[in-house]
Amino acid sequence: MYFAALLARTEDGWEASDTELDDVETLSDLADLAREASPDEDTVLVLIEQEDAWFGVVRVDGEDDPRIYVSDAAAAQRSAYGELLLTDELLGREPGADDGPDLDSLDLDGTEDGESASDEDDEEPAAAADAVPHSPVGDSQILDDLGISEKELRSLDAEDALGTIAEALGASEVLETVR
Repeated sequence: MYFAALLARTEDGWEASDTELDDVETLSDLADLAREASPDEDTVLVLIEQEDAWFGVVRVDGEDDPRIYVSDAAAAQRSAYGELLLTDELLGREPGADDGPDLDSLDLDGTEDGESASDEDDEEPAAAADAVPHSPVGDSQILDDLGISEKELRSLDAEDALGTIAEALGASEVLETVR
């Protein structure tokens, strides 16, 4: 189960709308959806939580590139919605790098069927380098100018993070209307 909402900053405060992410396939699609929520190019926050396991914040300010924060990258990776946010750049990977093995670099010497355990151990460092951390990733200062410090954001528990963020923004009532 997941919950996603858009919080658009206006002259009169925050406006919230729930949103379905079923038609969103890329981060660009998500950013476009956020921009549509604010015709005046004000700040829009996309708040996503999944089963109290992780939460994510995407901030879109006008035509600027979206800024992203994900509370637990490994938990988010197991979610189609989390995968939208976990870009190669966010994870510190080479853009466009394939997660699978590079077939050109494999040593296919005919012993594949009877490989020893030590051969398998040789592959672990490469797999570990591609591992997604069980920790926050992204821009932890994403909400600093809105009253939520990096330290506060990192300390939030996924279970009540969106409510805490909305409360700090003065938007808890509008967020609750779309829950």
